[in-house]
Amino acid sequence: MTHVAKRSVLRWVHLVLSIPVLGYIYGPASEVQAYAPAVRFVFLPAILLSGFWMYAGVAFAILGVVLWLGAYCWFGPGAAILGQAGLFLARKAWLVFRTRTSNPPRPE
Repeated sequence: MTHVAKRSVLRWVHLVLSIPVLGYIYGPASEVQAYAPAVRFVFLPAILLSGFWMYAGVAFAILGVVLWLGAYCWFGPGAAILGQAGLFLARKAWLVFRTRTSNPPRPE
């Protein structure tokens, strides 16, 4: 599968799986409770997986979803969101560190 085809498939998966999340957000509160666990533990992790996969690759995607589910189950949604922010900061720091160590400054 080419990169273009893989990205297209991931983009469509990401968009189609976001429909139940929108229904959860904008639906009537009395009807939403019936499918809240499916949105929290199936659709949202699948959306995260496809989005992170498009953004940074499969390893980052799996790490992001595992971090999200673990933090959400143990500490709640606030900690899960902070965990994602920490993951992005750690990735950025790692990329900067990797770039600086692969291109050491030349002495003058």
